[in-house]
Amino acid sequence: MTAENKPKLLVLVGPTAVGKTRLSIEIAKAYSCEVISGDSMQVYREMDIGTAKITQDEMRGVPHHLIDVLKPDEPFSVALFQEACRRLIPEVTSRGHLPFIVGGTGLYVESVCYEFQFSEAGSDEEFRQAQVKYAEEFGVQALHDKLAQIDPASAAKLHPNDQRRVIRALEIHHLTGITMSAQLEGQTKQSPYDLCLIGLTMDRQLLYNRIEERIDAMIEQGLVQEVESLLNKGYTPDLVSMQGLGYKEIVEHLVDGVPLDQAIVKLKRDTRHFAKRQLSWFRHMKEIHWVDCTDGNFSKNLADIHAIIAGKFGASLEYNTKH
Repeated sequence: MTAENKPKLLVLVGPTAVGKTRLSIEIAKAYSCEVISGDSMQVYREMDIGTAKITQDEMRGVPHHLIDVLKPDEPFSVALFQEACRRLIPEVTSRGHLPFIVGGTGLYVESVCYEFQFSEAGSDEEFRQAQVKYAEEFGVQALHDKLAQIDPASAAKLHPNDQRRVIRALEIHHLTGITMSAQLEGQTKQSPYDLCLIGLTMDRQLLYNRIEERIDAMIEQGLVQEVESLLNKGYTPDLVSMQGLGYKEIVEHLVDGVPLDQAIVKLKRDTRHFAKRQLSWFRHMKEIHWVDCTDGNFSKNLADIHAIIAGKFGASLEYNTKH
């Protein structure tokens, strides 16, 4: 299938706090886009502050999908994300709009861009439970170290707190003898879409400063109260959603008595590490056009993005200068 016959798909990725949200709205207004959130946490209702979720006002009328669609105790996975995008992208295209994935969950975004086929390895519940017990006895870092020994590439992309995915990577190797990273490397990397991939980056120290400022703002906006409300509604700390950045650390403060200032220091450190892993993931995606946002010149960054889109999609997209 030639690019002319493939449906168009615009994608904007980058690490947390790099400035995707504000730029995405300008782009969406310019090209009549509907945004599909490529974030594994923003699907959850009542988890707004800790996920830096876009507000209705910030959307400025741009349709957004896969935000606030699940309760915090409902499952969400890369396979479910893929399935949703396979439905949404043709729907958005049929309305005469441009599908636009915006987010920082690398595996989720890449799985749609290149239609990854995930392991049919099945599952081994006994093995999973053994890994859970191992983590309970020796700690999540020790479990992560097990993965690092057999699959360092996958371990580098997964935080020790992400116990569910760490166990799944161990399970895939246990069942198939092939590492998860080797399976992903074996994917064809042929996209079913006429794909325009844009990545945002900036000076590492500046990004870290922005992350710390964002977390300070989250605390001021009521992150502790948000997590407390979730706990009071019966959402337990072991849920995948409650293991997310910003939630696990505050749970440790509220439930385990970790002093708030220590929890915040840990959250800032973990988020910096997360951003580093995000950048590592995106840097191996060969087709990304990078835009460096270090200078903070929003108009220039936006102009660079318009040039990339024009170069990829050409005159087949109208740029609405009256947005």
